[in-house]
Amino acid sequence: MRESKIHTPCYIVQERALKENLEQLAGLARETGCRILLAQKAFSMFRVYPLIGNYLAGTTASGLYEARLGAECMGKENHIFSPAYREEEMGEILSLCGHIVLNSPQQIRRYKRQILAAGRSPGLRVNPECSTQEGHAIYDPCAPGSRLGTTLSQLERALAETPDLLEGIEGLHFHTLCEQDADALAVTLDAVVEKFGVYMAKMKWVNLGGGHHITRPGYHMETLKQCIRRVQKLCGGTVYLEPGEAVALQAGTLQTSVLEITENGVQTAILDASAACHMPDVLEMPYRPPLSGAGLPGEKAFTYRLAGPTCLAGDVIGDYSFDRPLETGDVLEFQDMAIYSMVKNNTFNGMALPDIVLEREDGSRELVRRFGYEDFKGRLS
Repeated sequence: MRESKIHTPCYIVQERALKENLEQLAGLARETGCRILLAQKAFSMFRVYPLIGNYLAGTTASGLYEARLGAECMGKENHIFSPAYREEEMGEILSLCGHIVLNSPQQIRRYKRQILAAGRSPGLRVNPECSTQEGHAIYDPCAPGSRLGTTLSQLERALAETPDLLEGIEGLHFHTLCEQDADALAVTLDAVVEKFGVYMAKMKWVNLGGGHHITRPGYHMETLKQCIRRVQKLCGGTVYLEPGEAVALQAGTLQTSVLEITENGVQTAILDASAACHMPDVLEMPYRPPLSGAGLPGEKAFTYRLAGPTCLAGDVIGDYSFDRPLETGDVLEFQDMAIYSMVKNNTFNGMALPDIVLEREDGSRELVRRFGYEDFKGRLS
């Protein structure tokens, strides 16, 4: 339905920016022959899946429900990885997904025959034990003790016990990046080839995972192309990428209104959007989201702490400065809110979920979804 007046809080996804990202990704796929999948864990606005499907090869899932969403709403290639699978769900997963990535030798022993019998392609996620990020250990699959992927020593022990373990395994998957450039991928690929190159050479496909900030200005595209071609030369098979952020990077905003201004040694603007509920990565990573027209604390004349309306004392978005004093009713616009914020939001304290709005290329806006009390209530009993 068309929306003449925007209600806050609301996510606004911009079709034009989304298409610009998709055109870059499609160009990469055409030039290198790689296949690019949407990682739904980062962006699952299925209203635009038909658009995304015009550019990308399909979707990748982290569980059964995402697999169903990709199959129902895009209907192209559908891949899945999970650290562990429910046995009772595997039959349905096999009906939905063409590639099933297993996390460990134990999972190969448990599911390989079933996957092959269904005519699907099994793969193994490997852990090169090569960390390329600092300060965000929660997002580092190569952190010490990681449960994600099989290390070389684990694989070698398993092969000593079961020499035919990898027979029928058609692909290798590794995912070690988080919002990083191609130089980190090149370092990771060196480690993967050193440890798993002999196995990679026998595979039909290799999946380089996600976390590639391909559509960010200044991204080292040529380095990425070199990495893709290196893998193609080594294994002769298909190379997959599964970016999430890159698909919807800078393609969405979160609009919010000022409800009240308080002061207790700090000027605080209480908003109708919550960090805890509507932008949880602000607290989880943590990070300071960009805000249109605002500056760093003290950079402009008037500085405020922006906070949510929940009971959580730490429901604070950050400190920002403005050219003029904020007033009740002012609308603020946080940038780059299409990725992760929309899929991670919640109704803590009975907070309403933000509206979802699609801004068309011509500037018109379509209200895609408005959430209400029943959406809150229906989760709880």
